[in-house]
Amino acid sequence: MNSDSDLQIAGDILEVPHLLQPPREHPATVSEFVGLARSIAADRSQWEHLVHYDATSRWYHRLRTGPGYEVWLLSWVPGQGSGLHDHGRSSGVLTVLEGALTERTERDTRALGAGSQRVFAPGYIHEVVNDSLEPAVSLHVYYPGLTEMPMHSAQCAPAVVTA
Repeated sequence: MNSDSDLQIAGDILEVPHLLQPPREHPATVSEFVGLARSIAADRSQWEHLVHYDATSRWYHRLRTGPGYEVWLLSWVPGQGSGLHDHGRSSGVLTVLEGALTERTERDTRALGAGSQRVFAPGYIHEVVNDSLEPAVSLHVYYPGLTEMPMHSAQCAPAVVTA
C-alpha cells in the first residue's frame, strides 16, 4: 500500500487550474471555495468600489455570506499586519487582489503577489503582513464563517531579504 497522499502525488491543486471546479452558487468543497474566490477576484466590479485604506488599522468589509461561509475584503497599507493567529475552527482561502503581501509561518515565509492564493485548514497558524511600499487588497473566504481569531506569541520564520 502506498502511503503517499493525493497532494504529494498530484502536487498543489492551486497550481493546476484545470482541476479546479467552477464555482457553484453555494460552494461545498475546497476546490469550489477556491473557484469562488477566483471568480470574485476576476470581477473587479464586485469589490473595487468598496476598498478603503485606513492608516490606523487594517480595513475589512464582509462582502458576501452563504450557507456556512463568509467572504471578506481587506485592505493593507504598508507596514500593516495581522499578527500571528489562527482561524479557530474555520478553513480558508486567502487571495491577493492587488499589491503584495507576505505570509509567515513557523517554517516558511512566502511572498504573495496579486493573484496568489493560499488555502488553510483549521488550526493553521500564520501572520500576513504588507512589507511592500504600496497598499494591498486581499479576499478571504472562511468556512464555516469566522467566529474567532486566536492570537499567538510564537515566532515566525524570519523575513527573507533579497537584494
